[in-house]
Amino acid sequence: MKITGLNLDMVWKNKEKNFEIIEFELQDQEADLFLLPEMFSTGFCMDAAEVSDRHQESLEFLKKMAREKNAAFCGSAPVEEQGNFYNRMYFVQPDGRVDFYDKRHLFSFSGEDEVYTRGRERSIVAYKGFRILLQVCYDLRFPVFSRNNDDYDVILYVANWPEKRVGAWEHLLKARAIENLSYVFGLNRTGTDGNDLLYRESSHCFSPDGTEIARKTGDLVSAELNLSELKDFRNHFSFLNDRDAFSIQM
Repeated sequence: MKITGLNLDMVWKNKEKNFEIIEFELQDQEADLFLLPEMFSTGFCMDAAEVSDRHQESLEFLKKMAREKNAAFCGSAPVEEQGNFYNRMYFVQPDGRVDFYDKRHLFSFSGEDEVYTRGRERSIVAYKGFRILLQVCYDLRFPVFSRNNDDYDVILYVANWPEKRVGAWEHLLKARAIENLSYVFGLNRTGTDGNDLLYRESSHCFSPDGTEIARKTGDLVSAELNLSELKDFRNHFSFLNDRDAFSIQM
């Protein structure tokens, strides 16, 4: 399975412009799955009442792209639903099937927890033979929530992770791959947001042994994931069999 992520420098609070940029950047690209950053349509914004989707604008865009490219599309967007705001990560398949995950760990340092409602459930999507765990940015700091109970093969992280803390982002992505014997693809944004925070190119894909397997060209980062190689690695290094048993209070 080929995954291609777009290191997008989002236009602050401008959905239509961001949609145009994404279409342009991906027009000649082919992949099984295209990955977009956290809040790809607006930037990581706490003005939820102003920017949140009320008519599924971001979801409809992902559906359109999935049909046109005959590929899955995944990324998060601010969404209003029944009076609550969510940082919602969508996974849209070419046939129109939609799965989603509402970000559980809200970034209290920026006040995200005071604006958005946290999710209550993990979400694992089946696609192209892979079981894919959906995660958003700050979730990366909480390994218990992403612990592999032999129920997934890939973790996708979409993020707005600033340059000043990017070392943690890169180290933790690699750690999540090694400890969970899983592929980990982490896509970060680039550029400067409306809060004057700087984001440098820092997207990665790690194999289960911690090897970087991403290839980067311009604003695109791609990786080929091999399910049979993953199974062989897990059979040889059966570390998941020794994992601790625990439950998570949601």
